Amino acid sequence: MMTKEEAERFKASWRLVNDFTDEEARRAPPEVKLRQTALLYEAAQTFGWSEALREGEDEVRERWRRLKEIYGV
Repeated sequence: MMTKEEAERFKASWRLVNDFTDEEARRAPPEVKLRQTALLYEAAQTFGWSEALREGEDEVRERWRRLKEIYGV
């Protein structure tokens, strides 16, 4: 079992890690971000996730259509 102080130190250390990775992502050049996005897309294709990811697509498109209609965009 972890004490409250240990848990707080654990959370603080992960907060530092998250802050670092967030900053690293912000500073990454567009080429790196595009390459990372392409790798994620490839992984989705390889693992057969594409269909599952597309399942709610029509519903989302319909929601955007209604919002545009309501707000006259």
